[in-house]
Amino acid sequence: MKPAISLALLYGGIFGVLGIQLPFWPVYLQGKGLSDVAIGWLLAAPYLVKIISNPLAGHWVDARGDRKLPLQCLAALALASTFFFLFNNDFTVLLILSLLAGGASAALIPLADNLTLTASRVLTLDYGRVRLWGSISFIVTSFLVGELLTVAQPSSILWCTLLGMALCLMVTVKGLPTLPPTQSQQQSGSLRALLQGADFPVFIAAASLIQLSHVIYYGFASLHWRGAGLSNGVIGLLWAEGVIVEVMLFAAGSWVLRFVTPQQMMLAAGAAGALRWTVLAFTTSPWMLAIFQGLHALTYAACHLGAMQFIHRQVPPASSARAQGVYTAVTSGVVPGLAMLGSGALYHALGGLAFLPMAVAAGLSLPLIWRLQLREKIRDANY
Repeated sequence: MKPAISLALLYGGIFGVLGIQLPFWPVYLQGKGLSDVAIGWLLAAPYLVKIISNPLAGHWVDARGDRKLPLQCLAALALASTFFFLFNNDFTVLLILSLLAGGASAALIPLADNLTLTASRVLTLDYGRVRLWGSISFIVTSFLVGELLTVAQPSSILWCTLLGMALCLMVTVKGLPTLPPTQSQQQSGSLRALLQGADFPVFIAAASLIQLSHVIYYGFASLHWRGAGLSNGVIGLLWAEGVIVEVMLFAAGSWVLRFVTPQQMMLAAGAAGALRWTVLAFTTSPWMLAIFQGLHALTYAACHLGAMQFIHRQVPPASSARAQGVYTAVTSGVVPGLAMLGSGALYHALGGLAFLPMAVAAGLSLPLIWRLQLREKIRDANY
């Protein structure tokens, strides 16, 4: 199997599962008779466990200099842990299973990114055009499962999830490209030196602010728009638009990065977030929402592409998996996870105006990214 196809299938499996779980996993858990509080804890668990699972998985990969076995083990653990949801309704057991499955599934994403970015260097693949199949899969699975639930029971959500996880495991066992091992950790220095440097913590903080700014959108945009009288069909189209423009930027990402730096991509993401969330705080007009949903290409895809390229260019190969593990653990795990815990109270107090603190968070990323850009210019001038 060609490396680009196998990696596209891996992303398809990973994000296909997310396309099922993000919209519909609460429905499945509710069908098991769990309370709202219990469901909230089970949904928060996969976010928070990333702070442990992702760096550990990255350390494992960098210590081995190989990615295949860690990816296979994580895919198998995610599948097995989720399978046991079939036989349990006890909250404590489900919380343990959620931590195991969520941690394993979350760690697959940075390792897949690391593998694809390494392959882009060794095999001249286009990262964005491989990664976009994850976004496409997210759209397809969320739509298909939504249609399925009009005629099937909530238990079908679990079976669809298991199918997607089985695809991930199959690809990791049979289809991943073989790449030369990276140098050992001892040869390249530790990740601690990177974290103590001037740039990487600032980069993590800036990316965290941009990711945090999406919390109200992910958690309450649909409820807010429904309360304003928008139909489910219109809301579905608005969400689809966001993913479609994301896919378009992923497809053009390598071309765009010929003309701009990763820091400039992230600057565009922060500025777009400040504008997007400010507008969403004051309008529920479907036409205005349709216009500003197009900024999702910047607030999410430009931030992700810029961040991946920043790590790819700034971090030594033998520390790259750990660096990406730390990046996803913080920016997509603990920071939005903790923010999500308070998002309900914020939306309850402010309604649509809860988007304004999100605009502030995106705006606060700008001076941090600008500092990274200036430091790169200074380094380039010295050379």
